[in-house]
Parts: sequence; C-alpha cells; structure tokens
Amino acid sequence: MAWKPRVTVASVIEHEGRFLMVEEMHSGQMVINQPAGHMEHGENLLDAVRRETLEETAYRFEPTALLGVFHRQHPDPDRVYMRFTFTGTLLEPEPVAGYQIDPDITAVHWLTLEEIHAQQPRIWRSELVGRSLDAYQAGVRHSLDLLHYFLETD
Repeated sequence: MAWKPRVTVASVIEHEGRFLMVEEMHSGQMVINQPAGHMEHGENLLDAVRRETLEETAYRFEPTALLGVFHRQHPDPDRVYMRFTFTGTLLEPEPVAGYQIDPDITAVHWLTLEEIHAQQPRIWRSELVGRSLDAYQAGVRHSLDLLHYFLETD
C-alpha cells in the first residue's frame, strides 16, 4: 500500500483586527485552530476551504490568496499533513442565519493576535496555527493562479 499524506485546508480571516478561530476537542483537550479540515474527494482546494470555513464557523468565505503550503512531518505516517492555508474575505459580516456548524466545534471566536498568542502553544491544535498567522502578518500572499486543476477521465 502506498503512503499518502493527509491533505487539509485552512483559512486565516481577519476582520476589524480580530481573527476568526474555532475551539474544538482534540485528543481529549480543548484547543483553538483556524477553520480547517480535510479536502474531500472530487473537491478542489478553493472549494474545500470555502466548505470547511462554512461548516466550522457558519461564515461564508472567499479565498483571495494562498498563505502557504505547510508540510507537517510526523513519525507516524498516518499523521503527516499537507496543509494549504488561504486568506480572503468574509462574504457576509454575520454568520449564515440558522446554519448548524460541525458538532466537533464547541465555539467560534474572534480573537486578537495577542489573545491567540497568550494561549500559545499549550492549547493550539498544532504549531501550524502560529506559522499560518506568521505568514499572514509577514504579508505573504501567493496568487491563486499557482493552483492548477486537471480532471482525468479514463
């Protein structure tokens, strides 16, 4: 069997000096993370990050730039991740009325950088939380033109 890293997407969304973060249970501990999740078969990266942001926060999101591709190596081959992190804009200033977020998410927060860093790294989901924020703060913005999609038909 061939080894395959897990492909995930995440969004870094700033609005009025605060960042959209989620609180979730992970390995028996409450942690914070950017809205993030696994890409599903048949999705492209942009559709995946739109869906994951909506599912975890009830906010509609439009990616405008790629912050980076973060390869998280781990001795356990089932815990190796390729995380594509995007930034962009909210399409509505309020969550979608009546939308039920993913039951794994216990809360959605708008936090300042200081509030996020005050919790580091003890309750971050992973070090990718900080690395994604660092890229955002450094002004990293890669064009979405870097992404190319091909549909193979047999």
